Amino acid sequence: MLKFFKKRNQKPIELASLNSDNIPKHIAIIMDGNGRWAKERNLPRAAGHHSGMKNVKKIAIAANDMGVKILTLYAFSTENWKRPKEEVDYLMKLPSEFFPLEIDDLMQNNVRIQMMGWEQALPEHTRRTVEEAVNRTRGNTGLILNFALNYGSRYEMINGIKHLAQDVENGKINVEQINEALFSQYLFTKDMPDPDLIIRTSGEFRISNFMLWQMAYSELYFTECYWPGFSVNHLEEAISDYQKRSRRYGGIIR
Repeated sequence: MLKFFKKRNQKPIELASLNSDNIPKHIAIIMDGNGRWAKERNLPRAAGHHSGMKNVKKIAIAANDMGVKILTLYAFSTENWKRPKEEVDYLMKLPSEFFPLEIDDLMQNNVRIQMMGWEQALPEHTRRTVEEAVNRTRGNTGLILNFALNYGSRYEMINGIKHLAQDVENGKINVEQINEALFSQYLFTKDMPDPDLIIRTSGEFRISNFMLWQMAYSELYFTECYWPGFSVNHLEEAISDYQKRSRRYGGIIR
């Protein structure tokens, strides 16, 4: 079910308390609109990306406090390499700004950092910074903050198919064993539940090659709010709407 909420300049509404027994375990967010947020303020696009980066910690800690177990953020897609080199270079520097600045607060809130995507194609300084954050937070037991960095879902599935086919060829797996659960183990999210709720900011109605296999029964929520302006209250609104929906997984409720 697709739903569209909140005009860009409309203030978030006051909400009743969320139902703590029905908090989505896994929320994924397509963080969109940084550049347009900056343009509306006559700022360079880099300023929008910087403000978007600063918003990550606030939303992650709020999600952790609400009881969300996994927050996956679409930080950089395999298609984003097509952007101007100066913008890509700046985006690749953001982890080096974000993690040293915010890691202590994330540690204090028991947040665990993970990444899914093709690390090999990232600049060494980006890869090293992310790896350090992953290693430092490995023992934390709260929210998993999962960055989709250099990630594309079609390539993820093709890559999974290649590895699965190789295991069949090597006799590790019989073709008759292949099912949805087995194939899922060849994806980056092999140890995670599928997203319960996928949010896209900025008013676009696209999934943009994000978790196409995993989103088969995810609830979708779209807001016109640009990512730098996406507040804790906006997150509460999205979860509140999620809690009003009936998840039938192709069946019916009697």
